[in-house]
Amino acid sequence: MTAATHSTLFPQVPETADAVLAGLDPEQREVALALHGPVCVLAGAGTGKTRAITHRIAYGVRAGILPPASVLAVTFTNRAAGEMRGRLRQLGAGGVQARTFHSAALRQLQYFWPKAVGGDLPRLLERKVQLVAEAAARCRVRLDRNELRDVTGEIEWAKVTQTVPGDYPAAVAKSQRDAPRDTAEIGQIYAMYEQLKRDRGVIDFEDVLLLTVGILQDRHDIADQIRRQYQHFVVDEYQDVSPLQQRLLDLWLGDRDNLCVVGDASQTIYSFTGATPDHLLNFRVRHPNATVVKLVRDYRSTPQVVHLANGLLSQARGRAAEHRLELISQRDPGPEPAYTEYADEPAEAEGTARRIRDLIASGVPAGEIAVLYRINAQSEVYEQALADAGVPYQLRGAERFFEREEVRKAGVALRGAARAGGNDALLDDTEDLPSQVRAVLSSNGWTPEPPAGSGAARDRWESLAALVRLSEDFARAKPGATLSDLVGELDERAAAQHAPTVQGVTLASLHAAKGLEWDAVFLVGLTEGMMPITYAKTDEQVEEERRLLYVGVTRAREHLSLSWALSRSPGGRASRRPTRFLKGLRPGSGKLGAAGGAGAGAGIERGSGAGRRKRRGPVLCRVCGATLTEAGEMKLMRCEDCPSDMDEALYERLREWRAEQARGLGQPAYCVFTDKTLMAIAEQVPGSDGELAAISGVGARKLDRFGADVLAICAGEDPAEGEETP
Repeated sequence: MTAATHSTLFPQVPETADAVLAGLDPEQREVALALHGPVCVLAGAGTGKTRAITHRIAYGVRAGILPPASVLAVTFTNRAAGEMRGRLRQLGAGGVQARTFHSAALRQLQYFWPKAVGGDLPRLLERKVQLVAEAAARCRVRLDRNELRDVTGEIEWAKVTQTVPGDYPAAVAKSQRDAPRDTAEIGQIYAMYEQLKRDRGVIDFEDVLLLTVGILQDRHDIADQIRRQYQHFVVDEYQDVSPLQQRLLDLWLGDRDNLCVVGDASQTIYSFTGATPDHLLNFRVRHPNATVVKLVRDYRSTPQVVHLANGLLSQARGRAAEHRLELISQRDPGPEPAYTEYADEPAEAEGTARRIRDLIASGVPAGEIAVLYRINAQSEVYEQALADAGVPYQLRGAERFFEREEVRKAGVALRGAARAGGNDALLDDTEDLPSQVRAVLSSNGWTPEPPAGSGAARDRWESLAALVRLSEDFARAKPGATLSDLVGELDERAAAQHAPTVQGVTLASLHAAKGLEWDAVFLVGLTEGMMPITYAKTDEQVEEERRLLYVGVTRAREHLSLSWALSRSPGGRASRRPTRFLKGLRPGSGKLGAAGGAGAGAGIERGSGAGRRKRRGPVLCRVCGATLTEAGEMKLMRCEDCPSDMDEALYERLREWRAEQARGLGQPAYCVFTDKTLMAIAEQVPGSDGELAAISGVGARKLDRFGADVLAICAGEDPAEGEETP
């Protein structure tokens, strides 16, 4: 996983102020020289915005124009603030304050509280969830853990948009926001939460901003003191500023205009937290004499990736789209984006894993590859596919599927129901395995229809729905299977997906990928209903989904793959459609727009066979003929419980050899070969490179590395006596 600044090395401290400007492109240099008055930097993805603003500050300091202590640079994450401080130190401007909004406000609040209010600053409530839970209980509203997180998020949104409890229902209706519960109910919980804080003398994270704003509004002497201290302000990621943060910034500024803001309206993807691009879009209205500089030279991505990114935005609508930036790649040409259509989701995951394995074999480090999806519930099938392919991976922004709380609880409930059998009242009116699972999971929060809106409640439902779908597939593949059989299957799947101990391919949601970049990015699950997500109803919500895809595309430096599946499971009806956002951009989807589109060499591959449109049929067990749905079974070409002609002694020799290889490599055993691959080898006993390569899980890289050893073992020889592996 790589931050948006790929290089980990900083240059030597420049000897002079003019040396600070060396290496900047003309637009970045213009930013660095614009040291007075309002400045608005519109910076596209990968255009070096952090470089531009840190060199601006450093040049001003080194030239003696900006006293270091008079500059306050604010951004949104501790990581970004730390990166900015590090760059400024390397440029010889170490005395500048670079902080998050909350860090800067808390520092001022702690200093001025005794003077403004008296006594010590109230204790900061680091986690508000427990107090929200108590507030809900006092309102006689029962919330589970996930609902508690959603309601807490609503309270945070209300506070950063400066909405008081009594106005919350009207504010939600006006913003067309999907609330996780009845708005009047949330308003009551919000009011009680505020009352409990007052009773206990504590403040929360949002109060830090609210109280600082209150003091600066009421105490002009304190406001004047802060304004004497800070004369120049820089705000990064300005498209993510909330109304409350903008109010604080206005109070810091007073009647001055020494403000430099940096942002990109096309990367606004956090409106659900209160962020709005309006302040960026209205900057030139509020400051008619502002210097405006556009950074459009993209140093991150190849022309092919940039071409697609521009094409996406060329179809956008709304205010943010009116201010879109046309990026110009500064890199050498690379491969065209790959568009792949798969028959079903398992095929998409397996195909993605194969492509990743090939990329790693070609020299792309696993840590420079990412698989990005819309919601966290999509991760499980990719975890399974990568594990089966022997590719190490890591999750960002989400727990592994079988470690999610709702999945663990569902497993406990299903195990209990399996033990109880006919004695469990929940199963009284059930007729088959899927209906049993639905009955059990209904007590854990599963419903036939998904909950409205997004957030934790939706993610939890998606996880439970994935278990319901798995039970349906399992029952189709194994008629007569019991709840105990399904529990055993779940245990096997959970055991096969342990987290690797080495750096691997990143699995992340699109939101969690913001600010990061990789050499290769796989954007998966790009179907209507997922991109845009089903609960994006309004035009603005749909446009934010488009921007989310744009952010995903612009994470890629060189290799970009976009894929979708026509059905959910093997043999299913091919009723899905690729996302509307790629219409006119991907080959075969209509006339390409003049402002962007797929390159001339691009084409859609078919995951079930290049160039063929025929939908892949079900994979059948070679023993009993049943439909196979699990990747491991497909690898063996038989059901787990069907008779095996495996050579047990050969299997054990292969396991012992694999353990030695894994120890030597310092990797988990499955990174050599998974158990299923070893079983397939022991069943088929290959006698040549071609026969070994035909086994699922044995790619070109592993054939080159381990093929001689494996064939020697299959021939009954000692691997040490065969050819040396490369």
